[in-house]
Amino acid sequence: MVRVLGTVAASERAQPPEPDLFERASELAARFAERAGAHDREASFPFENFKDLSEAGLLALTVPAALGGLGAGARDAARILGVFGKADPSTALVLSMHYIQHLVMAKSTRWPGRLARKLAKETVDGIALINALRVEPELGSPSRGGLPATIARRTETAWRLTGRKIYSTGAPILKWYAVWARTDEPEVRVGLFLVPAALPGTRIEQTWDHLGLRASGSHDVIFEDVAFPLDYEIDVRKPEDWATPDFTQATVHAIFIAAIYDGVARAAREWLIRFLHERVPANLGAPLANLPRTQEILGGIEARLAVNARLIDSFAVDFDDGVLLNAAEANVIKLTVTNNAVAVVEDALSLTSNHGLTRANPLERHFRDVLCGRVHTPQDDATRVSLGRAALGL
Repeated sequence: MVRVLGTVAASERAQPPEPDLFERASELAARFAERAGAHDREASFPFENFKDLSEAGLLALTVPAALGGLGAGARDAARILGVFGKADPSTALVLSMHYIQHLVMAKSTRWPGRLARKLAKETVDGIALINALRVEPELGSPSRGGLPATIARRTETAWRLTGRKIYSTGAPILKWYAVWARTDEPEVRVGLFLVPAALPGTRIEQTWDHLGLRASGSHDVIFEDVAFPLDYEIDVRKPEDWATPDFTQATVHAIFIAAIYDGVARAAREWLIRFLHERVPANLGAPLANLPRTQEILGGIEARLAVNARLIDSFAVDFDDGVLLNAAEANVIKLTVTNNAVAVVEDALSLTSNHGLTRANPLERHFRDVLCGRVHTPQDDATRVSLGRAALGL
């Protein structure tokens, strides 16, 4: 299931974390957790969280040290995202997409070096987030195939982009879009174009009104003949050349998404333990924590979280050590961890009755948030079908 690429050169290894890196993250997470409930109720974007992240240097976590960043690899980034996922998964999701793009830039031979260095510097110096905008109303998830309806038309002086992207996580704060589009050339090419945010012809339609992750600002971004430089083409190829997935993108995406939803489950666990110690039903005369049934269900929660921790950590370590897991294995990690996370919160609800679904209690929010893990690419059905076909030799 794995392809070993050999030992990573010392110059390419992720930098060891600074001693206070996780302390800084934990301090910020406490602030984010205090704000999370209000942002969820209002579906408002947590701009202040990203100001805090920038001031703490954490926006540049996966920017290479040679370019002024912290040079963290997948393992440390996953740990940080787990901390923030526990506090405010909407913030963690926006941050994860930004981290993924900088890891891809650092490892890709296709990203123009000049652009990668420019975006790295902006991230080190201030609030300059990037995300890939891929999903469209007609296309759905690009992982399921098909050409995008968004078209990049080449002129003598610029590319001109027209189309609509949905589920554009972080839209209110992004400075850069990596837009998945096709060209209008006689021989169509498809791929990524780097588009600065807020160019004339660009608008954000505030469509995000979701069950969970309500503060992620995953609105529609619409491009109407938007002009951007010709040399902002990132990676554009013949459609068939995209048959093999980008292993960096696929593996870190699986790690980071898993870490975020595991963080949500751990937040639910913490709240549950407090509730079980504090809740004393009159007919019992003792805390719910004393019941064998309660202890057994909580033990099951602990088992699921232990599996999650091992999967995320070992997967991330392999990535940092230069062992790339194939797409199927990456998808299995995401499927297993997110479903374990959902099961953890469902088990917590089974012990809390109406209390767990009361909006005054955070468990209700954690339940809504964790369900979003099932719809993140790759979806469970696609993973299972792919595994089944491989097992059957089809």
